[in-house]
Amino acid sequence: MSLPSIPQRDRVKGPTELKGWPVAALETLFEERGIRKYRARQVYDALYVQRINDMHAMHVLPADLQQQLSTEFRTQSVELQTVQESSDGTKKFLFSLWDGATIESVLIPSELVEADGQPRRRTLCISTQVGCNLGCEFCATATLNLKRNLSSGEIVDQFLQAQRHSEKPITNIVYMGMGEPMNNYDAVMRATTIFNDQRTNMVAPRRTTLSTAGVVPGILRLAEEGQIIKLALSLHATTQGVREQLMPIAKRWPLPVVMDALEQYYRATRKSITFEYILFDGLNDTEQDVVRLARMARRFPTKINVIPFHEIDFTHPSGFAATLRPTPPDRFQWFLDRLREEGAHVLIRSSSGLDIDAACGQLALSEL
Repeated sequence: MSLPSIPQRDRVKGPTELKGWPVAALETLFEERGIRKYRARQVYDALYVQRINDMHAMHVLPADLQQQLSTEFRTQSVELQTVQESSDGTKKFLFSLWDGATIESVLIPSELVEADGQPRRRTLCISTQVGCNLGCEFCATATLNLKRNLSSGEIVDQFLQAQRHSEKPITNIVYMGMGEPMNNYDAVMRATTIFNDQRTNMVAPRRTTLSTAGVVPGILRLAEEGQIIKLALSLHATTQGVREQLMPIAKRWPLPVVMDALEQYYRATRKSITFEYILFDGLNDTEQDVVRLARMARRFPTKINVIPFHEIDFTHPSGFAATLRPTPPDRFQWFLDRLREEGAHVLIRSSSGLDIDAACGQLALSEL
């Protein structure tokens, strides 16, 4: 039952990852390497059902196969370096990767609690790239630039490693960490297949959200494939001019084009869409913005997630980014009230993890 050797060009990255392969793909991989197909399902269950991270602890496999697999494959895709815990219970994880790169994930407890005092939801904010190339002015990750995409194994392993530091199961996943998920679409969807597999008992599709800055081809592909996870748009402006100032991606896919893509997505999936809207003092928090945003939200079923701006002074911003300031609390509340008066479904994103630079837009490996 010997395994074919891995080509030398692949050894630069070390042994092939076992994590990140949906069960059908893992069966194909094993068959190509001369391993019986049913062994793939045994390994899949060991990784995701039993959560075993050591090949030699997969006792369902014969000893010789354990040894061969441990030589040709690796079961760990990310290595936990540090865990920081906020005063509000948020945990930020720093992971190192095979090539020395680092990423962060954040585990966020909900403010609502169960009778036992435990948070009702535990949401893991997952990264999909090392850095990001979108250059959003308000986001700390933009200062890192894009190094590479994460593999599906590196995406899945963030969940598995973080789960070990949560007293209860993680209930929700949001692709809102470092990077633009749509620019790593295939790996993200492979990981999502594993997350949403009932066999793994990880997270249901309705509790999985992908957030995009407005990558139109990705939105249309989600619609065409009928993906049943939730979709969120980082909107942050109601006019093309302001959106271009905040998010350079708006020059490539203007706001009207993004809105048309979202409408096509809704028609194909019949699923509501979330608008993420960070409030900036004097920039996007006017009466005119309220009216325009409410009008956009009426185009198809929408929730508006209003988010406080979390300053990123630790990245030493310059230019336009250095001028951004959070909307004052009283005007923030006024904006929420006016949106509700206009009939919009409004939610408020909390500033969880602010004291450890883990709040929305702050992931930039600031502890290094």
